[in-house]
Amino acid sequence: MRVVVLGGAGTVGSWTVRSLVVSDVFDEVILADIDVEKMKKLVTELGGKVSYLKVDAEKPETVKEALEHVDVVVNCVGPFYKYGPKILKTTIETGKNYVDICDDYDATLKMFELDGEAREAGVSALIGMGSSPGASNLFVKFCSDYLLEETESVDIYHAHGGEPYEGPGVIKHRIHSMLIDIPVFDNGKLRSVKFLEESGESLIEEVEFPELGKFKVYPYPHPETITLPRYIKGLKWVMNRGVVLPEEYMKLIIEIVKLGLISEEPIEVHGYKIAPIDFAVSYIIEKRKELLRKAGLTEPVGAVKIVIRGVEKGKRVEYVVTATSKGGMMEGTGVPAAIGAILMASGKIEMKGVFPPEAAVNPMDAFVWVGKFRKKGKTIGVKVKKIDEEGNVKEIPLPI
Repeated sequence: MRVVVLGGAGTVGSWTVRSLVVSDVFDEVILADIDVEKMKKLVTELGGKVSYLKVDAEKPETVKEALEHVDVVVNCVGPFYKYGPKILKTTIETGKNYVDICDDYDATLKMFELDGEAREAGVSALIGMGSSPGASNLFVKFCSDYLLEETESVDIYHAHGGEPYEGPGVIKHRIHSMLIDIPVFDNGKLRSVKFLEESGESLIEEVEFPELGKFKVYPYPHPETITLPRYIKGLKWVMNRGVVLPEEYMKLIIEIVKLGLISEEPIEVHGYKIAPIDFAVSYIIEKRKELLRKAGLTEPVGAVKIVIRGVEKGKRVEYVVTATSKGGMMEGTGVPAAIGAILMASGKIEMKGVFPPEAAVNPMDAFVWVGKFRKKGKTIGVKVKKIDEEGNVKEIPLPI
């Protein structure tokens, strides 16, 4: 049994690789990335079960070559608005089952357009299997399927920071998220807001994250707002908000976007052609080191908080699910991606076509693997609290 991780030397991809190796499900884990030196280092660290191939996402033929002799493809190449649909199409053409961590809603819509091709090819394509989206979708599905009679509203909050490195793909995704329409599922219908306009600013909220603290969270165009209403009947409200830490780092990116330094059209600077966005991303990466140091954020941290409201035994209740990680975005996103690949390889995902986690993944199957990873030294912690009409709080045990 072989699995290939596209972008396997990156921030999230490398954690996905580590998790797949630890799982002992696959006989071979193949890294496919453009950075050969990083891949060599990871192969040396992880041992004989891991191999590598040089792949350039700009060259579909190299991606296709990497997929030839594998059973499952995990795509961690960002930004997904640029590479997600292209790589999925290539994967469908090779007839391989697929998992990704796509967190761009516009890319998600484009990938849904490939559903017919995937079904015809007999391919299972699980998209958005990270932290948010991914774990967030499965927590909502768990509450909806096992706890609530009616599910009415979902608020998803996420915060992370302190990772040793943020690559250009992550930062470009964040900039992209501030520029495009942000979907909100409101009163049973989709509407959109703008990050930098009053419509988006009115949705900024202060949220307490257990073990992290209280932070402002901003509207994000993550795809839960367009996928959850498709599969969770009765929903009237779905909203996604998040922040990257430290807060001064988030503010820096917002100010750069406000200044308009994000054009992809090159301009001439002392005889060199430079795209403003490439300068901006390089500046952000460099400035991040100073901001992390000033904030004292020396270790990665991350959390997802989901507030699910509905009806249970005729009464209104609220479930609050929190998942925290000392591995930040790396672990919080990389572990669910690995679990998706494991479930795919184990025959636990039978649906064909292109679909999000809540459509085809049994939360209980995923929870089993969270428990196994915890025993193997991973640091993910999950808590579920129920708050009734009278304000009474009760902790609900998960099968982990």
